Amino acid sequence: MIPISTASSDPAFVLSRPQRTVSATAGGTVFRSAHDAITALRSGRISHIVGALPFRPGAPTALWAPESVTITDAPYQPRMLERDSEPLPQFAFDAALPAPEEHRRRVATAVELLADPAHPLRKVVLARAIRARSATPVRALDILDLMVASDPMSNGFLVDLSAAGGRYPGRHLLGSSPEILVRRDGNSVVSYPLAGSARRVLDDGDADRVAADMLLASTKDLAEHRFVTDQVSAVLRDRCAEVHTPAPELMATPAMWHIGTPITAAVPLAGPSALELAVALHPTPAICGTPTVAAARLIAELEGERGFYAGAVGWCDADGNGEWMVSIRCAELSEHGTTLLAHAGGGIVAASDPSAELAETTGKFQRILAPLGIADLPVTVG
Repeated sequence: MIPISTASSDPAFVLSRPQRTVSATAGGTVFRSAHDAITALRSGRISHIVGALPFRPGAPTALWAPESVTITDAPYQPRMLERDSEPLPQFAFDAALPAPEEHRRRVATAVELLADPAHPLRKVVLARAIRARSATPVRALDILDLMVASDPMSNGFLVDLSAAGGRYPGRHLLGSSPEILVRRDGNSVVSYPLAGSARRVLDDGDADRVAADMLLASTKDLAEHRFVTDQVSAVLRDRCAEVHTPAPELMATPAMWHIGTPITAAVPLAGPSALELAVALHPTPAICGTPTVAAARLIAELEGERGFYAGAVGWCDADGNGEWMVSIRCAELSEHGTTLLAHAGGGIVAASDPSAELAETTGKFQRILAPLGIADLPVTVG
């Protein structure tokens, strides 16, 4: 456990949700593993944990017990609403990593494995990245402002990743995730996994509705979604009571339609905390695949190390309450504030089409890149 501090007056952690904002300072004790953080919370030595879990379980976490935490029953208020005269952050497209054609090839490789009945893999989530650059340094808090201001539900997060050590000091994870890994409030537990997506048609209401209806009727997307809800429900049944898994529903974000299922459960007050449940659930098939081990192995082989993309961002208090969002629709800001690396992925099953999967990631990128001035992405060149 290592104390950390920062000279910046900006918060090191912010999670904005429709009903609540949690903001925290950087000063405090670092926990490089979720187990150590859970133990400290259980002991009563600390009152709160904030931060981020990486995609790969066992990799160093960016978790800490902050010296100061502020919780308000309202979404975060972007400061740009009060400073119209100041310029907004602007980034320019720099590179696709990998090139779009390589992403198609990766998807095709996965589809070939998934079509083989002898192979254990049933679903894998493959992602790609877009690198963007700014001519001048950008504050992480300015990007958070844009994420929250452009989201109808005021979703947004900011995490200083310095607590993870290694290459992360000074870097920030920023985004606007619509997916609840788990939330605990007293006895009540909610998980809202998303799997199965379609790009919205924002300039044509009728076409947008058709896209939504086609998604909810898609055999391929419903099968992909079922892998997720089955696993999440099973994990919660092992740790909670009264687990209820309703029929899937449509959920809209500014750029995409998603299939989602609001899964609910109950726990005793002394039961597993929000952080303990997050660790048990992560990674779900929504961002990894199924079976988990086989999917994670293929992701490592095709993509390499994901870092904190497709991990989780959140907080937990000593009473077990808290909320953890899946870290999607996000990007990592460099320590100098001039380079942004955004990620987007999609679930691949045997019926997936590589070109359609590429298009899905292009749509998902818009959530993080469009507010930063990048509206169009190359499709066939890197």
